[in-house]
Amino acid sequence: MNVKLVKQSGSTLDIVNAARISFGKQIESMNDKDWKLIQYLWTHKHTSPFRHIHFTFHIRAPIFILRQWMKHQVGCSWNEISGRYVEFEHSFYHPQKWRSKPDKSVKQGSGQELDDETQSDCSTIYQNTIDSLFDTYKHLLTIGLCKEQARMILPTSLMSECYWTCSFQALIHFLKQRTDPHAQKEIAEYAWTIVNLLNEDEDMKRLMKICGFNS
Repeated sequence: MNVKLVKQSGSTLDIVNAARISFGKQIESMNDKDWKLIQYLWTHKHTSPFRHIHFTFHIRAPIFILRQWMKHQVGCSWNEISGRYVEFEHSFYHPQKWRSKPDKSVKQGSGQELDDETQSDCSTIYQNTIDSLFDTYKHLLTIGLCKEQARMILPTSLMSECYWTCSFQALIHFLKQRTDPHAQKEIAEYAWTIVNLLNEDEDMKRLMKICGFNS
């Protein structure tokens, strides 16, 4: 499981110039007045200037996480590896800890970590199942079945990879939802990884703080 920032197009300067074009003005470098403008724009939900920064990420994640992630479509573009063209390797997500069912009043999510004995049972059952399914996948290919149909046997814990390009506004929308305490733990780990990646640049770190991400 990992996510890498491949490319960034645009900077905080582009946000300011996109906003100041309304008055026919343009700047060459940032100052405190420009940062106050960015703060004002974000606070008052004038978000169109924030769409002038774009990011491209390379993501390696299990399919069940990507299917949540790909619900984020506005301001985004996706391209994923295809099982119609490639033969998949034995590469599956393995949870570090298994979690219990949530309280009956909760319709989604999970509860506390299971006890050690149940952890072991879940790991054994899971490993045996994915091994069996992958062996079946390979056997279907061996007897002549096409890849696009053989892949149907594989579980959503199969690791996949894709490119995701998004505007800064779309990225913040994703991060707000997927770092929320109610988000699934696994996708939240990806979201916080992206926050940390962006915070490696001082201007982006300052911008992220304005948008509510301090770490």
